[in-house]
Amino acid sequence: MFHLGEIMDKAKANNINPVVLAFVGDAVYSLFVREKLTFFSDCKAGELNALATAEVRATAQSGFFKEISGLLNEEELAVFRRARNAKKTTRAKSASVAEYNISTGLEAVLGYLYLTGETDRLNFLLNKGNTE
Repeated sequence: MFHLGEIMDKAKANNINPVVLAFVGDAVYSLFVREKLTFFSDCKAGELNALATAEVRATAQSGFFKEISGLLNEEELAVFRRARNAKKTTRAKSASVAEYNISTGLEAVLGYLYLTGETDRLNFLLNKGNTE
């Protein structure tokens, strides 16, 4: 049996293909953005979807990474670099190759933190270091 939020040890997480970590991180980031919009907006579902889509696209994620890159520790930077440099089978529709690679790296870091149960660290980064 599997339980949502099950924690993976770091050794196993470090052996997962970084693009697979990004696959998980994409869902984590999307859920964070959708929850944030739901809490702080009174828009209808269609408007929320448009806002969320704008925030989770590769160009926006690349910009977000640039805002938090100085907050990453060595372990997170290593995950980021592995994913950024990994061979990918898909391409971004509306982003440059560099933006897409950066967004993949960001998603891998988020996926890694989620899978290893580092939710406090995950929330810290997603909130750009704001601890209020």
